[in-house]
Amino acid sequence: MKHARIAWSGAIQHAVEFDGELLITQGPHKGRRVGFDEVVWLPPLAPVPQARTVIALGLNYADHAKELAFKAPEEPLAFMKGEASLIGHKAFTKRPADVKYMHYECELAVVVGRTARRVKKADAYDYIAGYTVANDYAIRDYLENWYRPNLRVKNRDTCTPIGPWLVDAADVPNPMALKLQTTVNGQVTQSGSTTDMIFDVPTLIEYFSSFMTLNPGDLILTGTPDGIVDCQPGDVIVTEIEGLGALTNTIVSS
Repeated sequence: MKHARIAWSGAIQHAVEFDGELLITQGPHKGRRVGFDEVVWLPPLAPVPQARTVIALGLNYADHAKELAFKAPEEPLAFMKGEASLIGHKAFTKRPADVKYMHYECELAVVVGRTARRVKKADAYDYIAGYTVANDYAIRDYLENWYRPNLRVKNRDTCTPIGPWLVDAADVPNPMALKLQTTVNGQVTQSGSTTDMIFDVPTLIEYFSSFMTLNPGDLILTGTPDGIVDCQPGDVIVTEIEGLGALTNTIVSS
């Protein structure tokens, strides 16, 4: 099932995709159907009692590492992001006026479903609630080290669109064989497959849970294939993953 969080009728609503519309599933409007264009889309993540941990991977596709003239890593290269960077489907991302190169990154995002500590690869899928699409923008002007991106590169407000749907793990039989595609103003600029990850999803869950606790609602952004291009104000970027949906985002000047 495809789940969404939306703002509609003056409140945040929970909904699911139903016959090309949004079906509200909770509250006084339960059962009401609304159109995709009648709502404000929010990140499709339920609130959590603790601070949400957002982990992102660098250089997790060999072709992307080659594109950036880096050797493929021998263990996961990860950095943390704040939840304030997350925005929803059809939202706007700000490009600072003084930068020369800002690019998208279409990524499979894994949503943790239950507390994970010292999880083995063979059991990793049991700890996943679902999957969504993330666009992890980077501003290369501010980059000091590809292996440790600083906060201005990867942790900026509005620079991590996510959604539109949270798709139940049970509805994604093989997350390691999903096609990815990005278009800029309707032109395909990036294509790839999660098959090409250097460290697959079970490996990542085993790795991170070996030294830190993953809690329900935490996110793991799993990296992007090659095909990055500079994005300018006015550009409409669509990052799409097979079976998970197409995430639309527009660049504006800050």
